[in-house]
Amino acid sequence: MSASVGPAGTRPAGSPGDGLVGARVVVVGGGIGGLATAALLARGGARVTLLERHHRVGGRAGLLEVDGFRFDTGPSWYFMPEVFAHFFALMGERVEDHLDLVRLDPAYRVFFEPPAGGEAAVLEVGADPEANWAAFDALEPGAGQRMRRYAARSSEAYRMALDHFLYTTFARPDRAVSASVLRRLGTLTGLLSTTLAERIARTVTDPRLRQVLGYHAVFLGSSPYRVPALYSLMSHLDLVDGVRFPRGGMYTVIEAIEGLARAHGVEIRTGAEVVEVQVEPAGRSLRHPRRTGRARGVRLSDGEVVPADVVVSAADLHQTETRLLRPEHATRSPADWEQRGPGISALLVLAGVRGALPQLAHHSLFFTEDWPGNFRDILGEDTASRVDGLRVPQVASMYVSRTTATDPDAAPPGHENIFVLVPFPADPALGAADDRAAVEAHADRYLDQAGRWMGVPDLRERVVTRRVVAPADFARELSAWRGTALGMEHTLAQSAMFRPGNASPRVPNLLHVGGGTIPGVGLPMCLISAELVAKRLLGDTSARRLPDPLRRGFLAAARRPERWVPAPEPSAAPTAPPAAR
Repeated sequence: MSASVGPAGTRPAGSPGDGLVGARVVVVGGGIGGLATAALLARGGARVTLLERHHRVGGRAGLLEVDGFRFDTGPSWYFMPEVFAHFFALMGERVEDHLDLVRLDPAYRVFFEPPAGGEAAVLEVGADPEANWAAFDALEPGAGQRMRRYAARSSEAYRMALDHFLYTTFARPDRAVSASVLRRLGTLTGLLSTTLAERIARTVTDPRLRQVLGYHAVFLGSSPYRVPALYSLMSHLDLVDGVRFPRGGMYTVIEAIEGLARAHGVEIRTGAEVVEVQVEPAGRSLRHPRRTGRARGVRLSDGEVVPADVVVSAADLHQTETRLLRPEHATRSPADWEQRGPGISALLVLAGVRGALPQLAHHSLFFTEDWPGNFRDILGEDTASRVDGLRVPQVASMYVSRTTATDPDAAPPGHENIFVLVPFPADPALGAADDRAAVEAHADRYLDQAGRWMGVPDLRERVVTRRVVAPADFARELSAWRGTALGMEHTLAQSAMFRPGNASPRVPNLLHVGGGTIPGVGLPMCLISAELVAKRLLGDTSARRLPDPLRRGFLAAARRPERWVPAPEPSAAPTAPPAAR
């Protein structure tokens, strides 16, 4: 795939013919997308520096250790295992040598809102598909067979997405349209022209089963009433593929990728806050008709300038466009951002609990009876989810993770840890200094609700330590657009080729990685996003995954066009920071 790179000393890095071998790459942000990009490009032969403003890498996939409890502070579902396996294979590694994966059974437990004074009905989705079809039949006669067919079709949609749409930069959208896709054009059109909720409604009538097929939309920052039916592919993940968990917690994924990055020579600097992507003027050309400049490096909050030939921003895309770039270099205007939908945010409650909680599985879902109303509260009626149309739900659908069900070491003996996620409006005022008491009261109410539904009325009284994270915290700590917990909502207008691309048309040597760009939100999507950065540098416009393992020095095959001429070597003294603007 790439030109051979001779032994060290046979020719200087960065000379003609070496592509981007020896090029200086700065990655802004140490979330999974930034770490994976840094690791891949370092394997490719670039000199990579990753800058993370916090004391620990991970971004949204963080870690909290307090009072003997260990909490993953972000993603907690290990889906799409083949994506993880492929990334490690690109790096010449086996995922099983880095992660101890456990298959969960049950995959998850569902609690449905009980009648006043009554008990919640409970449904388990396990690792045995046949048992699941029988359980669905018990709720709605004939539903098991219909959901079996639905799951089979979701597997077909999943494979089509994986083979044709997830691993492309859309630099050449026509490359994603193969004969196989054309044969399925009628099916694809139907999946894009209807909502997930509409597709589910044609499959089952029991509202509880509709919730089982539709809850995945929350992982996409949206609701089943707003995402296209193509996302029925998500049902493949739990009903067919099953759910896994890395023993030791999800943060072990971050630690493993961080280790790979360091092993390949990435310089990781924590406590380094980037405040500006430095861009020098550059004129337009036939190749770059919208170009306004060329990235020359980044400036840190202490005034230090880190020069670069290529800058990859793993920061929140809105933060990059509105805070790190001057307006003339941004791709989207403030007015354009106002028209886009940030999706949902979340209220998180990380609680250490005294005593056992066998009522909870490792993953448990709590569904309200008025599901449409719940989604209207947190997303509003308009596609931009304007703040004035959003409400905090009083009775909430929620997700509760009890990792101590699988990993007892995550809590002191005789205790459990639980992670409660309540889908919440993307409003950065929620949880701000003048609203802190209100979000703590919301957390109390949701803990009481969960305890009531699962038959543990004293749940809140048994909490011995807790932390509450609100949209204001996402905005402050992660620079998240409007305090969203996941990233830009996956509506049809914000998916696939309609999602922001990973290369800036105005600053062509500025690339993007992470949940705000293609292919989307979630740990697997961010790993794919990192691979798309490598494909963009290689000029690979195919829809195929890169072959694994990637050869060391593979960036020798990358073109070093004039827009990526090397930046000057750093001077001894940092330049002064720019005036505030």
